Amino acid sequence: MENNFVYVEDTKITISELMLPSHANFSGKIHGGYILNLMDQIAFSCAAKHSRTYCVTASVDTVDFLNPIEVGELVTMKASINYVGRTSMVVGIRVESQNIQTGKVNHCNSSYFTMVAKNDQGKSILVPGLIVTNDLEIRRFLKAIKRLEMKRKRTAEFDSEHFTPETYLKELENQNVKVELNN
Repeated sequence: MENNFVYVEDTKITISELMLPSHANFSGKIHGGYILNLMDQIAFSCAAKHSRTYCVTASVDTVDFLNPIEVGELVTMKASINYVGRTSMVVGIRVESQNIQTGKVNHCNSSYFTMVAKNDQGKSILVPGLIVTNDLEIRRFLKAIKRLEMKRKRTAEFDSEHFTPETYLKELENQNVKVELNN
């Protein structure tokens, strides 16, 4: 695929679903796993819409459940492409719940799914570039770059081949951990 460009606006997808008792956990709140499943579906749809091909989930970053979701609430998920690399895309997803009777809306989660475009043989393929048109879209693109840089740095820092626990023991002193090294 030649590397053409797509406007962020053209990647946006919104889905809404009424939360049913069958989606609830033992405490009567909507099960986080069910919400993650819906988020994965919208991430796939958004990435496939942008790349016009099949996509797979490569990673999920920053899944913080901020507010519980109740049975009977309307959950709305909004997704758009925040960043594109060569074969990958970061899909930003915002999850909101709305009490249908009161109209009150709660922000429940914001998350970032990294999706990779695949061809019919399962090989990663190039994705179209992204056209950003405002400060928010530029900020989202830059934040994705920073998350990727931090992830690479963390992976390199704690690479098992070069990692020495003694370097970090001081950092563990005020944590809820007991170190018993078997030398």
